[in-house]
Amino acid sequence: MTTIHTTRPAQRRPPRGPKPPWRSTNGRLWILQAALAIGYVMAAVPKLSNDPRILAQFAGLGIGAAGMHRIGGLELAGTVGLLVPRLCGLAALAFVALMIGAVAVTVMNLGAGDAIGPTAFLAVAAVLAWTRRDRTARLAAPRQPPPPLTRKERNHG
Repeated sequence: MTTIHTTRPAQRRPPRGPKPPWRSTNGRLWILQAALAIGYVMAAVPKLSNDPRILAQFAGLGIGAAGMHRIGGLELAGTVGLLVPRLCGLAALAFVALMIGAVAVTVMNLGAGDAIGPTAFLAVAAVLAWTRRDRTARLAAPRQPPPPLTRKERNHG
């Protein structure tokens, strides 16, 4: 006796369209960058507008108004860098350095409990600096000179 086995043809799923931007890794990183930028703008504005409460905190840390304005300016400049594709990795790396200092000063003067906010900003900036390290490396890489012109390009161009 002969048995014949038949198989059904494999059903193919219809192709899906492109992923929405927030579903890709790059899209999620841009959302994280935008959130960090908003956080730094919210931190910089009171420093640059001479908020008396913030000025008193900085005076208590021994930094004063000039240091407060410098830090606010750095935060605002870094925010712009976070939103520029070519500079976002470098800006995140600069924020890592700034926030290491902020965490250290906060822990030394106010205690570890008050360093939660700066530590959270440091963690997000570190994740962004690490994931955008290829962009930072491209900024630091030497530029290749253009190839020499051919005889035809020299004569006609």
